[in-house]
Amino acid sequence: MREKKAVVALGGNALIKKGQRGNIHEQFANARESLSGIVDLIKEGYKIAITHGNGPQAGAELIKNECARKETPPLPLGCIDAETEGWMGYMIEQSLQNRLKREGIKRKVVTIITQVIVNRDDPSLKNPTKFVGPSYKKDDIDDLIDKGWVIKIDKSRGFRRVVSSPKPIEIVEKEAIKYLVDLGIIVIAAGGGGIPVYIEDDGTYEGIDAVIDKDRASAILASDIKAELLVILTDIDAVYINFNKEKAKPIRKMNIERAEEYLKAGEFPSGTMKPKIEAAINFLKAGGKEVIIGSVHQAKSAVDKLSGTLIVP
Repeated sequence: MREKKAVVALGGNALIKKGQRGNIHEQFANARESLSGIVDLIKEGYKIAITHGNGPQAGAELIKNECARKETPPLPLGCIDAETEGWMGYMIEQSLQNRLKREGIKRKVVTIITQVIVNRDDPSLKNPTKFVGPSYKKDDIDDLIDKGWVIKIDKSRGFRRVVSSPKPIEIVEKEAIKYLVDLGIIVIAAGGGGIPVYIEDDGTYEGIDAVIDKDRASAILASDIKAELLVILTDIDAVYINFNKEKAKPIRKMNIERAEEYLKAGEFPSGTMKPKIEAAINFLKAGGKEVIIGSVHQAKSAVDKLSGTLIVP
């Protein structure tokens, strides 16, 4: 029987439902709710790696940094990436461990703090585009800019902070992650896209003040472990054309060629669906078989291909 492997990417926004403050109790409850699709894949014999976003969570940590600046030195973005990888990994890991115990499934779960190599000269480092944190009122924008923040309009959520987001090149811990996944251990890795690092001239690693898009990192991880399936679970039920417009229409299935046509036509906004579609295309061109994009709150039906969007070569 051919071995089946999948990477499931949980969106950071999807772990905080609309209208919630995003306290830890709400996030734990949402994490538990998101596991149905993952458990279904496990029952079908898939070996699994899980990634997750951290946009709202990293944004909250940045706010804490600003509020506590006079009391304690602020952390750079790379350390915030590591911090959120740790506690969000714990949250997902424990939630999944408990679910597996209740269902009598004997699989181990582990979280790996993951470094991801980027180009130190990536042009995005001078042009921040990655949305993090909550939305802000227009009246607050001038004060935020005075702090040195870069604020842009998120078409779906209003004024938000943006930070640098270089493209991921390689996952430092890829061999260890693949080894564990091949053993049948469920690995939570590349949380929030991983910790961005670049390679010095002597071959050593050095951190960089940025965040990495988790969907792009997930596509690389999926290729690294030779997964055939990439599942991207977010707070939207499917990929749409004319999104947020009167004639919005969900796309249930498309191939790479159609996805590239929609990208070229500007159907997918940069801060939301565009990196997901680009990640899907990159994964499929690297040998992946299928990508599913759907709602984290309908994870089971998305994995069963009853909802969401299926993208194929």
